[in-house]
Amino acid sequence: MGALTLHTCTVQQTRLTINRVHSFFHFTAILALLYYRISHLIHGDVPVFACGLLTASELLFTFIWILTQAFRWRPVVRSVKPENLRRNQEFPGVDVLICTADPKKEPVIEVMNTVLSSMALDYPPEKLAVYLSDDGGSALTLYAMREACSFARSWLPFCRKYGIKTRCPEAYFSSLGDDERLLWGDEIKEVEEKIKAKYELFKRNVEKCGIDDSVAHNRPPHIEVIHDINKHGGNEDDQTKMPLLVYVSREKRPSYPHRFKAGALNALLRVSGIMSNAPYILVLDCDMYCNDPSSAKQAMCFHLDPNKSSSLSFVQFPQIFYNVSKNDIYDGQARSAFKTKYQGMDGLRGPVCSGTGYYLKKQSLYCSPNKEDEFLHEAQKNFGFSSKFNASLKGSNEQHIKGYGTISYETLEEAKILATCTFEQNTRWGKEIGYSYDCLLESTFIGYLLQCKGWESVYLYPKRPCFLGCTTIDMKDAMVQLMKWASELVQVGFSRFSPLTYGMSRMSILQSMCYAYFAFTHLNCVAVILYGTIPQLCFFTGIPLYPKVSDPWFPVFGIIFMSSVCQHLYEVLSSGGSVRTWWNEQRIWIIKTVTACLFGCIDALLKRLGIAKATFRLTNKAIDQEKLEKYEKGKFDFEGAKMFMIPLRVLVVLNVVCFIVGLKRMVTERNFEEMFGQFFLSSFILVVSYPILEGMVPKRGKSKQ
Repeated sequence: MGALTLHTCTVQQTRLTINRVHSFFHFTAILALLYYRISHLIHGDVPVFACGLLTASELLFTFIWILTQAFRWRPVVRSVKPENLRRNQEFPGVDVLICTADPKKEPVIEVMNTVLSSMALDYPPEKLAVYLSDDGGSALTLYAMREACSFARSWLPFCRKYGIKTRCPEAYFSSLGDDERLLWGDEIKEVEEKIKAKYELFKRNVEKCGIDDSVAHNRPPHIEVIHDINKHGGNEDDQTKMPLLVYVSREKRPSYPHRFKAGALNALLRVSGIMSNAPYILVLDCDMYCNDPSSAKQAMCFHLDPNKSSSLSFVQFPQIFYNVSKNDIYDGQARSAFKTKYQGMDGLRGPVCSGTGYYLKKQSLYCSPNKEDEFLHEAQKNFGFSSKFNASLKGSNEQHIKGYGTISYETLEEAKILATCTFEQNTRWGKEIGYSYDCLLESTFIGYLLQCKGWESVYLYPKRPCFLGCTTIDMKDAMVQLMKWASELVQVGFSRFSPLTYGMSRMSILQSMCYAYFAFTHLNCVAVILYGTIPQLCFFTGIPLYPKVSDPWFPVFGIIFMSSVCQHLYEVLSSGGSVRTWWNEQRIWIIKTVTACLFGCIDALLKRLGIAKATFRLTNKAIDQEKLEKYEKGKFDFEGAKMFMIPLRVLVVLNVVCFIVGLKRMVTERNFEEMFGQFFLSSFILVVSYPILEGMVPKRGKSKQ
């Protein structure tokens, strides 16, 4: 009898065909446009300076567009059949790694909900371990961890007994769990009320404990085993067993580099290596809770497939956000990435690593495929002087058969050494081993490096989201987040790790084009700013930059514009979006490009010149009720983002002035045919910029400060 199928992969043939036909059609039109521009520049019958800048912009747009075609070449969708997996005792171990850094920006209750949902995964408890890295070293976080463990003794049996799917208590007792709770009878509701009372008590204990929530910037390592199944639950049944739960606060000293999240993950890799030593890890952001308890088994459908597992590094799930409004004005759902681009990369060698919600083979962080002993020959030189950890590198496969042993005092003391500032000195941690320190976007960058080594990844987008998180709901946080991404990715693009050089020599051209897109797409800010100023200034002075409406070359420009719009609209509609979604994406793309992307590129340049230093900007995940109300009403909130808005405001004012003067000149001189292209462009920018114009006009009745 043959082995049962664990997963399927289906090529999206309709989308593939439409994409390839459109690429040929659109590229032909682009070549015609460039021929028109360059030939007229050579003949000198156009304003050379203005048309030269526009041509440079169009060449940059073309370069980014060509890179985008790699995502559209072979999109696929995958499905899994976890019911075909083998028996529980044959499951490999999984270590869940969760990182938090500041209890003020990352509310402790939210972090504990992520911890609780991870502990409640539908996976053998003896094969599961949950580690929380607290880079803030906060006493409040440690106290909350102990309280969460106490509540878990009631929460986990409740979830298992009644088959609860929403295993994040905050979500279950909110409107997100209504569909599930409405099905229960009176008997279950009585039990539910008791559990809810315990949860409310847990929250009150944490919120009113009076413990200082400040971040300690100078501290020794602190590691505490909150729950050890072999000590506390040796005689428990399957419903009451709880996984290993460990709190880790690595050492932090002002005189040593902290390495931010990459350093935290590397410390967790070492600590978990001598405790549970699972061959697989699940990495989660502290605000991204487990929404489907079967996610581990879904991931194992790929990792346990002998035809796939030898070269498979990680299984990536999409980031889905529970607080996205129907009118998603900031594009918080990142539809283009998770419903289009990741599926396109999955048809090549696999998606990029998005930083959370992925199950990764730990071995892939230490070696290349089929080269398990690559760094073990000189283990002490490569991994450090911990003989216990170095021995664990050879013993992780034992976790396929048996769980971890009791955590001894000696192991705990060794773990503290592994979490010190000096342990990584004179080793390859952060260079060729573990998460790299060459980029602050540690997961995205390590995913790229893993694929350069020959590892593959897969992307699974199940019907029920396996992980749910909280997205940004105001302009400031959205800008700060995008600026951080833009700065780091642009630096990678111009470093020795550039996908156009380093990547293309180690992976397929199409795959490296995908990574090149992520690295260079933020340079669109230059082209957009030029396109938002040069034609408008020439419209102001009456200088035509586009062919007449009656000119045979005019349709080329119209075709390219409509082709781009239709392609984007098709992608939005085919991925479950609406015309409103399409318009919101058009609008926020322009806003973000000339603000956050511009500042990100400037930041990258300053770092390259040595003027600025690398800093980790933590996104604020605490919810402001007033901002939430504005977001749900579809109103832009520019409070706190005035600096980011300066380039956009200047651009909008320039367009308004040039539009009014240019329109008057066009009517007076009756040169509608010559100036229509610039008239249309200015009109389009003004329509897109309406929220900015609205924000610049003082509100009636607003009290003066």
